[in-house]
Amino acid sequence: NPEGAIKWVEEVEIIFEAMGCTDENKTTLGVYVLREEANNWWRNVKLRIGADGVAIVWELFRREFLRKYFSADVKNKKVVEFMELMQGNMSVSEYSVKFEALCV
Repeated sequence: NPEGAIKWVEEVEIIFEAMGCTDENKTTLGVYVLREEANNWWRNVKLRIGADGVAIVWELFRREFLRKYFSADVKNKKVVEFMELMQGNMSVSEYSVKFEALCV
C-alpha cells in the first residue's frame, strides 16, 4: 500500500521529533517497528548496503523504504492526479484536504 508507506514514514518521523531522537537512533527505532514483509525486506537491505560498512542513517533507510513501497509508477500517478485536481463540486475544506494529501 503506497499511501500506507508514506503515512508510516510520517508517523515514525513524528515519533522521532517527540522523542528528540538523534540521527543515530532514528534508523534503530524505525526498524524496530517494522513488521512481517517490511522486516524481511529490511534484513535484505541491511545485508546489501551494510556489507560495505556503510552506516545506514535514516535518510538512506527512508529513501530505500520509499523506493520499495512507493514506486516511481505510483509517484507518477500521484503527480497526474495532482495536476488534474480541480475543486469542482467539492467544498473548499474537502478540496484542501485532497490537495494537501497529494502534496505529500
